[in-house]
Order: sequence, then C-alpha cells, then structure tokens
Amino acid sequence: MTWVLILLSAVVAFGIMAFLLKLPRSGWEITGAALLFGISGYALQGHPGQAGAPQAPVENARLADQTLLKQRQQMGAAFGQGQSWMVLADALTRQGQYGAAADVLRSAIAKSPKDADLWVALGNALVGHTDGVITPAAQFAFQKAANIAPDHPGPPFFMGLALAQTGRLAEARALWAELLTRSPADAPYRADLQERLSRLDSMLAEQAQMQGGMPGAPAAPPAARPTQQ
Repeated sequence: MTWVLILLSAVVAFGIMAFLLKLPRSGWEITGAALLFGISGYALQGHPGQAGAPQAPVENARLADQTLLKQRQQMGAAFGQGQSWMVLADALTRQGQYGAAADVLRSAIAKSPKDADLWVALGNALVGHTDGVITPAAQFAFQKAANIAPDHPGPPFFMGLALAQTGRLAEARALWAELLTRSPADAPYRADLQERLSRLDSMLAEQAQMQGGMPGAPAAPPAARPTQQ
C-alpha cells in the first residue's frame, strides 16, 4: 500500500508541475527522471515498516540561503527560457548539492547558451561549490551573463556578493553602487541592495580606520568594475 501511495504522489506532483504550473514540455523528461531518481533512492534506503524515531533537525551549513535563492529568482525570469532546468538546479542547491546543480546548469547552457539566467545560476552554483570563493570559472559565468544581458541585475549583485565574502570589499561596493544607480525605483531587490550596500560601507569605514592606525599600512585598493560588452 505504501508504494502505491508513493507512486500516486509522484504522478500527482508531475501533473501539477506539467499542467498546473505550465512546465515547458522540454522539461518533462528531466522532471520525470528526477522523480524516478527520488523513488529509486527511497527504494534503496527507505524502511516504511519500521517505527518512527523523530530527532531534532541537524543544520547543514552547506544548505543554500533561501533568501538568496529568492533574490536570484526575482532578478531572473525575464532574461531566458531555461526555467524548467532551473527548477531542478534550485532543488539540488537547496540540498547543498552545488556540484550536481552546476552539472545540470552546464547541460542546460549547452542547449541554451544565450540564456543569461542560466549563466547567473551557474555562477552561484560554482561559488557555493567552493564555499564562497569566487573562482575564474564562476567569474566567467557572471561576466558571460552580463555580456548577454547588460541590464540583468543578477551578475553584478551575485558577483559583488562573492567578492565581499572573500574580502574584496572595495570591488564589491563598486559593483553594487553601480547596480543601485541603474536599478528602477520599484525593483523588488532594491531595498535589500541598499541595506547590503550600507553594511558594506560600514565595513569599509571600519577597515579604513584600522588601517589608518597602523604605520605603513597600505591604502585601500581602487574600486573595480566588470566590463560589459
């Protein structure tokens, strides 16, 4: 009886995504494969006959920041057509499987190389895979998205975030300040961007104050900005 319920749940979930949420037909195959993969994993590791033993949840530090996922979704959607791939990539990201998400996004980009949203998501997945370090591959992904869609807010926002996480505060501020300048007044991400920029300014001020009290301390590096072609 348990397996019947599981299979029915999978069918219902697929039906909701395909018909109610209007999942593109091109994404049906990969969505069905993801559901079957989940069922297979339960078949190998699940034990429905055993009594339950509830435990307090253990926090996984590698799980994706839900706020940032929502932020990326708000900044995207209008710059590409790869949403069916993004659904699977976001699901993997929420589980901390950044490498697997990057692989999915690479496959999607091979089919839709001009989709700026996919390139932004790939950059985020690569940064997550290296625990916040912005690698040349991640930087290339963000720059590629900026080249495809110069008005896309995602590349400067998330590249700035990665730079800030690695201590490159001046570079991050330059990106965010420029993004804020060209952002519409009603942009859903504007208030969050202003708050982050304010916190970054406070950190830069503290950094300058500390350097000012150290003899021979180097000056703060000049602000940098990504090129857009």
